[in-house]
Amino acid sequence: MSNVDFVLHTLPRITERLRLRFWEALPADVQVTEHQLRLLRQMDDVDPVMVGELAEYLGVTMSTMSLNLKRLEVAGLITRSRDPDDRRVMNVLLTAEGRATRDAAPPLDPDRVDAVLMSMRPEERDRVLNGLSILAEATSRLEADHNRYLEGLVGGPGSASSGSKEVLPESS
Repeated sequence: MSNVDFVLHTLPRITERLRLRFWEALPADVQVTEHQLRLLRQMDDVDPVMVGELAEYLGVTMSTMSLNLKRLEVAGLITRSRDPDDRRVMNVLLTAEGRATRDAAPPLDPDRVDAVLMSMRPEERDRVLNGLSILAEATSRLEADHNRYLEGLVGGPGSASSGSKEVLPESS
């Protein structure tokens, strides 16, 4: 099994075993589907997210996304607004109630994570945490590189139109 195959096989299995059953964590009066909760987890209460980005990330059509966002908006969990720089773009922002709903059901069960970590010998736990830290740093670097590349494409800092000669590596 290659390294990539190992990661592709192992990470989802670990995540599934540590996942919180969201319906048990949410207050009884909160009525959101698992899909809608996934949407809330991708949003921020400070920086708006574009509807198109959410649809792409979750692999759904714009019409499906719009329907789900409408339900969340009616429930008071999000607000939608037009982008002031491009009126064609719709942005989404969490409300305080949306943030509370999102935070009430974290993606992983803290008790299960704690139980797994505590079941390890200290040196194993240290190796696991160190490995996760390295993986998190690598994914952050990759995301930052990709974001700089995208900024360059649209005339942001480092783009050819800003006079910079910086050449960013192509994503593969």
